[in-house]
Amino acid sequence: MALASRIQQQFTDSAQTKLQALAAMAGPIEAAVRAMVASLQAGGKVMACGNGGSAADSQHFAAELLNRFEKERPPLAAIALTTDTSTLTSIANDYRYEDVFAKQLQALGRQGDVLLAISTSGNSPNVIEAIHAAHARGITVVALTGKQGGKMAALLNPGDIHLCVPAERTARIQEVHLLTIHCLCDGIDALILGEST
Repeated sequence: MALASRIQQQFTDSAQTKLQALAAMAGPIEAAVRAMVASLQAGGKVMACGNGGSAADSQHFAAELLNRFEKERPPLAAIALTTDTSTLTSIANDYRYEDVFAKQLQALGRQGDVLLAISTSGNSPNVIEAIHAAHARGITVVALTGKQGGKMAALLNPGDIHLCVPAERTARIQEVHLLTIHCLCDGIDALILGEST
């Protein structure tokens, strides 16, 4: 296949995956927005975690809330649990890499907060441990996954929200994850600024 054709196929596949995800994800994304806004308006915060590209997505999401997305508004309480290298490496070195997010949640999380737990496979051990830590502290989990949700899907409580991309290819899942993050940011702004109900 010619390189130009490969590029065109990437764009086509991405667009098709996003359109297929819309029907499955629109309702859960709205529920996640409402849960996050309820937490923020009650003085809570949103924490996010993930590995690799999902770590970058966690940081992207937290930055859009803490600073701003597309409109001017007061900063919102958000923390990416993926950014403090001293904390991450000390936990991984002294305990286990599986604990790098869970220990932060134990220290920083409070009942009424929300955790955005990101894993394309739904099987990341340290994200799974973060979900356990969140539940122990009364923190609502919004799981952002793909591939049927993996092990994370079975761990979610009735009050949690599962945003599962109906796709198998990691690149396509990550592309929908980014769109989902932008939908969350836009929806949060719309509710906080009184532009939507």
